[in-house]
Amino acid sequence: MTTATGTAPAGTPRTSPAPATTPMTRTARTAAPSLPSLTGLRWMAALLVFGLHVHNFGYFGGTAGRITTWAFGAGGTGVSFFFVLSGFVLMWSARPGDRAPAFWRRRVARILPVHLVTAALALLMAWTLPRMAMPTLGQGLANVLLLHSWWRPWWQTLDPVSWSLACEAFFYAAFPLLALLLRRLGARGSATLAAASLLSVLVLAWADAHHWFGQPLYSFPAARLPEFVLGAAVARLVLLDRWRGPGLEGSLALAIIGYFLVPQVTAGYPATTCTVLGFALLIPAAAVADLHGLPSLWRHRRMVRLGELSFAFYMVHLLVLRAGTALLGVKPRYGFVEGLTVTAVAFTVSLALSWLLYEKVERPARRLLLRRRGGRKGAAPVNR
Repeated sequence: MTTATGTAPAGTPRTSPAPATTPMTRTARTAAPSLPSLTGLRWMAALLVFGLHVHNFGYFGGTAGRITTWAFGAGGTGVSFFFVLSGFVLMWSARPGDRAPAFWRRRVARILPVHLVTAALALLMAWTLPRMAMPTLGQGLANVLLLHSWWRPWWQTLDPVSWSLACEAFFYAAFPLLALLLRRLGARGSATLAAASLLSVLVLAWADAHHWFGQPLYSFPAARLPEFVLGAAVARLVLLDRWRGPGLEGSLALAIIGYFLVPQVTAGYPATTCTVLGFALLIPAAAVADLHGLPSLWRHRRMVRLGELSFAFYMVHLLVLRAGTALLGVKPRYGFVEGLTVTAVAFTVSLALSWLLYEKVERPARRLLLRRRGGRKGAAPVNR
């Protein structure tokens, strides 16, 4: 989950950015323009994942259950959106001349505090609530160190959604080299790399559907790297003013069409093939809309605020749903009204906890960890 920011303070989106009609040349002290629409879009991706988990927990039965399946059965593709968005935003905000250790330090400060708190909360729930497995010492350490997605038996330990953070940790490790490569490739090379990334997703999806590998690729960090590289390559094209994709409405339509095609393919990693192109078009389209001051629903201040909370929401919502099974049982399959009421309560609790995590953990911990060498004054770190 990724936030696009420039020099504006956190929570202060730019609604009228200056047009960018020439390639952006940046010095080490120059910030990239703010892209608040990407933060708003991030909230919508988090909602897709929330809807998927509501569906998986079986809150709705009968006709309501079938509607929930239709609307959110493909919600796992929201994670693919996060991966593409992460590559785009990190490339967009990369500081020329930035050293790898400084970059990695900012990434640790961004994701680790919330990860550790939610992992501790998950451990407490495993101790106190029924039907929750206690992780082994090895599983717990792998989760805390963000290594658990590399081995399938560990990928869902503690807070299950943290598997995507293990993928992000791998992306972060590779990013300094990727950024260096993209700066040397130029526009034509970046477009070629983007096309190669799309082709890699298709090939990996075919291989996964035919069980060519010893484990499913859905949560395997190396298999998700092409989505991240795709986002970074597309960002480079926008930075060079060489992006020629469709506008915001057209790219959103393509993303929605791809989303509803997901049930037609094999579940798991192959679903990525339906949406990755739409996401790779939608993200730069939203960025261009911000750069040129074009209309964008996603730039609304409430959407941006929710986008700021989306990482914490993503990390805590499944724990709320799991805790709910102690009261509701497993897959209660309520009617529409009862299911909607339970879902609204779970959403409200998750959103309240996400605000608490953001304001009391994420922001102060980030300031504390970056204080000694801190970045530019007023700058908000970029990423999930």
